[in-house]
Amino acid sequence: MDVVYLDFAKAFDKVPKMRLMEKLRAHRVQGDVHRWIHNWLSDRQQRVVLNGEYSEWAPVKSGVPQGSVLGPTLFTVYINDLDAAAALAAILKKFADDTKVGNKAATEEDRKKLQQALDNLCAWAERWQMQFNVKKCKVLHFGHNNQQHEYYMNGQKLEKTSEEVDVGVTINKSCKPSAMCAKAARTAQAVLGQLARAFHYRDRHIFVRLYIQYVRPHLEYAAVAWSPWLEADKECLEKVQRRAVAMVAGLVGRTYEERLEELGMVTLAERRHQLDMLQVYKILHKKDNVEQETWFEKVTSSGRATRAADDPLNLRIPAPRLEIRRHFFSQRVPKELNNVPTKVKNATSTMSFKNGYRKYRRERATGGGDE
Repeated sequence: MDVVYLDFAKAFDKVPKMRLMEKLRAHRVQGDVHRWIHNWLSDRQQRVVLNGEYSEWAPVKSGVPQGSVLGPTLFTVYINDLDAAAALAAILKKFADDTKVGNKAATEEDRKKLQQALDNLCAWAERWQMQFNVKKCKVLHFGHNNQQHEYYMNGQKLEKTSEEVDVGVTINKSCKPSAMCAKAARTAQAVLGQLARAFHYRDRHIFVRLYIQYVRPHLEYAAVAWSPWLEADKECLEKVQRRAVAMVAGLVGRTYEERLEELGMVTLAERRHQLDMLQVYKILHKKDNVEQETWFEKVTSSGRATRAADDPLNLRIPAPRLEIRRHFFSQRVPKELNNVPTKVKNATSTMSFKNGYRKYRRERATGGGDE
């Protein structure tokens, strides 16, 4: 697989106002809402302030305001028809100005399709007065037998890379999460160090809340997508929480596990597992706008009368060949979910599922729960 990460030059600042308004009208945004957006984007001015000195006011003739709630939405509307330009490619994903296009790369014909899609995207950008920053557009080659094809945009060869940040997650061409784990641990360690310097007395109530709010999110951001399976990667993350727990004053427990229990906390590995199960629950119960058929196959879909088919929420357990695939989200969770009691899987709300699953895990860890 070859994936090209695209970068728009001054993305939010380049959007032509009148063309954006036409696209909004084409999406049936009309009447008062259309006029309000037009007025919001009209007659805007800006100036530069440096060391108390002010430049002259200059009119803003294009773009949508960055940092606003509506800005990313308007930008997404403007680039919405990129899908048609990249129809030859198998993948086109857009998240505001973070866009990527990809295709399988087994044959020369596959390379031509992706190159043609890139040519069409460049033509689209010229037609709609946008511009790609070709120097920042990178190609990521996946697969051991990848032929490392070369691709061009506007006559310039695209640079190859071994890893790229994709909506905050570091994606490596090996698909292993080691780089993401190291990055998350570095950031969390830095924040934890700031808290340690700011608070000399670290009681369990205040300091633990600070850790949960400011440090742990760095260790768990999008963890369902990059959950590690190598012990070195797991320990890379766990040692941050281990250090934080060791800073808490007044604990009587001697081991890391005893102190976690005293604080009412669990290991990061256990939290990642619970996040996995929560995400499965949301998909199966349509709490998230995700097509469950894309990720899972239910046991009942086979039509065979087996013991596993007694529960309609049970999933077929896949048999992947590669280690990378075996630890992928949709591959690692079915067996664990099938062991969960039916009453927990049928929880009526996300919160009741979280509480029920945590209770089930505690009982299982102490030997009091059913397998």
